[in-house]
Amino acid sequence: MTDPLPDHAPLRVAVLGAGTVGADVLRVIRTSADALTHRIGAPLEVTGIAVTDLARDRGEHVDRRLLTDDPALAIRDADIVVELMGGIEPARTLLLEAMAHGASVVTANKALLAKDGVALYEAADANGVDLHFEAAVAGAIPLVRPIRESLAGDHIQKVLGIVNGTTNYVLDAMTRTGASFDDALATAKELGYAEADPTADIEGHDAAAKAAILASLAFHTRVSLSDVHCEGITTVTPEDIAAAGRMGRVIKLLSIVERVEEEGTERVSARVYPAMLPDSHPLASVSEAYNAVFVEADAAGSLMFYGQGAGGAPTASAVLGDLVTVARQRVHGGFGPRESRYADLGIIPLDGLRNAFYVSLTVQDKPGVLAEVAGTLSSHGISISTIHQETVPAAEGDPERARIGIATYRALESALESALDDLDSSGAVLGIDSVIRIEGE
Repeated sequence: MTDPLPDHAPLRVAVLGAGTVGADVLRVIRTSADALTHRIGAPLEVTGIAVTDLARDRGEHVDRRLLTDDPALAIRDADIVVELMGGIEPARTLLLEAMAHGASVVTANKALLAKDGVALYEAADANGVDLHFEAAVAGAIPLVRPIRESLAGDHIQKVLGIVNGTTNYVLDAMTRTGASFDDALATAKELGYAEADPTADIEGHDAAAKAAILASLAFHTRVSLSDVHCEGITTVTPEDIAAAGRMGRVIKLLSIVERVEEEGTERVSARVYPAMLPDSHPLASVSEAYNAVFVEADAAGSLMFYGQGAGGAPTASAVLGDLVTVARQRVHGGFGPRESRYADLGIIPLDGLRNAFYVSLTVQDKPGVLAEVAGTLSSHGISISTIHQETVPAAEGDPERARIGIATYRALESALESALDDLDSSGAVLGIDSVIRIEGE
């Protein structure tokens, strides 16, 4: 015999956006209504679904009678607003209005949180409502809640992660098959791993937004999208992939946020770029469109979170987890975690960091060139770890060429930039083919 359903007034839920994720959220609310009611202590009642196209078929679980193309109308009497429309506006205005009316908010909008999360946090505090966003960072992977709740008593030093499935699929395909970037991206589009316009993914903007959110949570400091150094994967070549393989490494697009302490001053670094990881690193084996995040904390040590970082059902899982949490709190009283920004750490720019690098150069194939390159690097305080050299076919009548691949020990980013400027002006160096950072060692 099952327990009777709780006797509590329904909680009114407005859903903004009924695309792939929104439709899955609505499906679960409808098909698992009794189970959700028991977990929450009250039934959920969807009272409005805001969409841009009223004629589109959204499946049998989306009640067409609740559809509206006026999102302001949908949120007017809601207890909880689930925002899945994306973008900055009108999402920002709608969520601020919803919170002003006393509604709690669940959102998957990483771009809005990274750009203007401050306004949302302050509105939640001012109106005594909750703001939850587990789905904004890593899809189905529980990451936001562990960082801001489970590890709230710990001291997080670094978060290193693969948080974009599209780019991971492309780089993994290039590694496994030797495909070019363009061919790997075309396959990702065919399989549905990449959008028709994949710019936000392949240029690193999606990962950068997530890095800003992670840094803010991990280091109790407001970090916005403009604070994140961002590089994408469009310049990664099969030659780079092969070079990484020769060195026992793989290339991944990494979101990295960490505390950096120098001369007694602690600051925050937030950056996104393709980097070489040793094959032995836990993130090196993350394949296809999967995501994984590696957290380093003083007491907990090293923790890894792995799973599907995108897609309708996985993202809907995270949204529903937040929805249940927020609903419980409205039924039983109390609030979830508020914004924590007491640390107020400064942001260290990329050129103030120390990194190891892989540098590929095309040079004249003649005596003394390698010594000149090594001398230039040394003059900027950069030591060489390994060198790989191979002959490059030259057109008839052109000088003989060679490609030199150099792995360095850790050096200042600003020092490498200066060294590359000097090498670029050298007559012996015909081209700087690539510069890729080395992480995880």
